[in-house]
Amino acid sequence: EGGLIPAPTPLPLTHPTSTMAAICAMNIVAKAAVTGKVKVTTGKKYADIKAATQAGLVRGCAPFPDGVDFFGFYNGIDESEAQRYADVEITHGRIAMLSALGFLVGEQVEGSAFLFDSQVTGPAINHFQQVPATFWGLLGAFIFVIECNRVQTAWQNPFEADKLFLLKGDYTPGDYNFDPLKLSAGKDDEWLNDMKLKEVNNGRVAMVAISGMVAQELVNGLNLIPADEVLEMGKAGALEAMEAQCTGSANEAACAKAFEAAERAAVFAGSQ
Repeated sequence: EGGLIPAPTPLPLTHPTSTMAAICAMNIVAKAAVTGKVKVTTGKKYADIKAATQAGLVRGCAPFPDGVDFFGFYNGIDESEAQRYADVEITHGRIAMLSALGFLVGEQVEGSAFLFDSQVTGPAINHFQQVPATFWGLLGAFIFVIECNRVQTAWQNPFEADKLFLLKGDYTPGDYNFDPLKLSAGKDDEWLNDMKLKEVNNGRVAMVAISGMVAQELVNGLNLIPADEVLEMGKAGALEAMEAQCTGSANEAACAKAFEAAERAAVFAGSQ
């Protein structure tokens, strides 16, 4: 489908209603994102989310087959605006998937000699200011190139369009013709549509997940996995003791991992 990364394993259909509600509540996806290329008509409007769903513009998911729009974003929405919402959701979902993966991987390899000479440590939310400015300059340049290509591929010329922030009428949200591994080569529409839906659903989960990761580290100031392990083994008391001992220490990552190992040993000894 030309996405930036292959779609992860699809979400099972047996998830609790509350989980599905959270996934759906992130947003909904326009028809173009799951059924292939369609021609968008600027000026065509829909009364609400239900009307857009019935027209096939929006795709709901269980337990909201008619879509969910708690804040009324789809009340009187223009078809071209719905197309933009779909593209925004897919884009943020992709970024969230990369972010969630980066949080976990970054905290596991921090302190390694190959990673900025072992100078980056502690919770992932504090890695930003520890990374050399040169790295951010190069990353910024890379993002600039990607965004320039994205604008050229998806967006109408603002000097020629009827109004600002309009996508091209025949543009499929999320499709930037980027598929270096040729994963979609020779695949039929059914396969492509299935992969697109898996991608947007996993992107929704990732947006919820990365929000939770950031919130947890802002609250306790500890690496994700050691904090979760200590909480599971020793409950709230152990986590509070870990926070008191490790938060703000010279090497928070090493402290958290040592505390986790000690807690694990204590739990094991107590079970004998």
